[in-house]
Amino acid sequence: MSTRRAFLGGMAAAALAGSLAGASAAEAQPNPASAARLGLKGYDPVAYFTLGAPTPGLAEHELVWDGVRYRFANALHRDLFRADPDKYAPQFGGQCAMNMANGNLRESDPTIWTISNGRLYVFASAAGSQRFREEAGANASRANGNWQNLKKTTSQ
Repeated sequence: MSTRRAFLGGMAAAALAGSLAGASAAEAQPNPASAARLGLKGYDPVAYFTLGAPTPGLAEHELVWDGVRYRFANALHRDLFRADPDKYAPQFGGQCAMNMANGNLRESDPTIWTISNGRLYVFASAAGSQRFREEAGANASRANGNWQNLKKTTSQ
């Protein structure tokens, strides 16, 4: 009975959030398919902004966006993401931002991160994070250009 109530409550919240969210959130789906890749190794993308720290997400608060399954520390974070995924999602599908600036795909460590110009960037190493931050604008621009070509090769 409580499972049914939780499900119906979740569906009502999802419908409300969906009606309030813009077009960019249209792809966000509750109850994700298990085949979707787990983003940020299960860390909550919203927590970097709200708590200022990498925070593990919980399986009960999952959402699939842009072919990636994200976990959130709580329902509020999930709903914030659903309403504005472009604001909270890690850049470059969560790949290492400095490697992306150099034209390479490399898995990141979600505990090594920075927010620059309102965007979340994650890195494979502390040294890469430091190099990226020294010229954040130029590195982000190069990485964005490379991402347009390299994103097709990721398993998103």
